[in-house]
Amino acid sequence: MSRESPEPLGPDSLTWKYFGDWRGLLIALWAGSMQNMHPGLGAGVEQHSRFFEERWQRLFRSLYPIGGVVYDGPRAHATALQVRGYHDRIKGVDARGRRYHALDPDTYYWAHSTFFVSTILIADHFMGGIGEAEKRRLFDEHVTWWRMYDLTMRPVPESWEDFQRYWKHMCADVLEDNKATRDVLDLGGIAKPPFLPWLPDALWRPVSALIAKNFVWLTTGLYDREIRDLLGLRWTGRDARRHRRVGQLINAVFKLVPHDRRYHPRARAGWRRERGEVAPDAALVETPPRNLPPLSERGKPEHYAPNV
Repeated sequence: MSRESPEPLGPDSLTWKYFGDWRGLLIALWAGSMQNMHPGLGAGVEQHSRFFEERWQRLFRSLYPIGGVVYDGPRAHATALQVRGYHDRIKGVDARGRRYHALDPDTYYWAHSTFFVSTILIADHFMGGIGEAEKRRLFDEHVTWWRMYDLTMRPVPESWEDFQRYWKHMCADVLEDNKATRDVLDLGGIAKPPFLPWLPDALWRPVSALIAKNFVWLTTGLYDREIRDLLGLRWTGRDARRHRRVGQLINAVFKLVPHDRRYHPRARAGWRRERGEVAPDAALVETPPRNLPPLSERGKPEHYAPNV
């Protein structure tokens, strides 16, 4: 490259503390639906994505490169460019005649902003809560994180206050209730996760129905009021109180889990590398084979499909 690579986030950042924690999976439905409500993102998912054919595999393998942009240290910039490259060919015209491209800076930044807000939600709802100073620090870190992608800074708000106005504007005036969003929220009949091959199908069916109902409820409590109104979702004071108790319980349980075990393998590897437990140039941790896309898709540039 002709210029110096951007400085990656490190273990002293709050983003490292929150983003790669397994509790992040509890907001996966929130992140997916919030991203898909963006007109350009939703159209790209509807016209290009195979997500709904392999929900679990796509979710778990995506954690590796996306997490790597935060946790890969000196190699985070290369990982970010790899992630950006998966979006090169995702473009077209939506059902209303609007052109879109996944690498349009405003579209790509919206997806990035949901990852940033997810760090706040994880911390606030499932890790005991954070204050305004920490949110400001996470905002500054999300700017550093964005620089990894080598995209224009034009769509990035200049301050935490500006970001809050941007977020409210997106929720109230830009996001749409569309098919891609409803498909994400529809967990009825969801396939058995690939990491539970031993679970009988007859048992998975009632378990999956219970998971679907409660996961959507948990997600509803994470939405801004404007989004609940947009999607026609009901939320009461009783729901809010129950939601807080569930979050407190989850936080209490995770305090019993050893530090590294709280983190996704790519994040865990980052922590170990920073402590000197693995070599700085050790091979990056990649997704296990069970999460790979189908053989027919592995040669396409849209897919992360390492040789594992």
